Amino acid sequence: MAIKTWQLDTTHTTVGFMVRHMVVAKVHGRFTRFEGKVEVNGDDLAQGSAEVKIDVSSIDTGVEQRDNHLRSPDFFDAAAFPKLIFRSKRVQDAGKGHYRVVGDLTIRDVTREVVLETELLGKVKDPWGNERLAFQASTSIDRKDFGLSWNQALEAGGLLVGERVDITLDVQAVAVAAEKAA
Repeated sequence: MAIKTWQLDTTHTTVGFMVRHMVVAKVHGRFTRFEGKVEVNGDDLAQGSAEVKIDVSSIDTGVEQRDNHLRSPDFFDAAAFPKLIFRSKRVQDAGKGHYRVVGDLTIRDVTREVVLETELLGKVKDPWGNERLAFQASTSIDRKDFGLSWNQALEAGGLLVGERVDITLDVQAVAVAAEKAA
């Protein structure tokens, strides 16, 4: 089988996250600039790979002051570490359209293995003749494992910013046309 490359359709893909705030509330955010590709051997997604690069400065929680703090050295340090990078190492078929994508996530200068629980949502041809692949993936990380340790204790107990971060990817990817032999 031939390897097929799929480019992330950034206008139809969301890279989102959620973290607890003041113990009881949830703050949702997303990254608005990223690029990535998925490579698949034929139709067997378990013989695939993925790579995504996310522009840290594109973080958006809907509050400019908070976003600027997240870009600062207290958190992501976007000036020194401008990209978050995920590179898969292997894909495991979990049955019935579900996969476990195991890979390395790099935040700041720290790389840790994470598992993306992934569901294939489908493969279709769009009205313009392009093949599209859609899937949803999620994982949770401890932000301290990546050097994102800034926090403040609350008077009533607990911490201002939760340590667990839930990450969700809603992805559409478009097949890259195979180059014709000369």
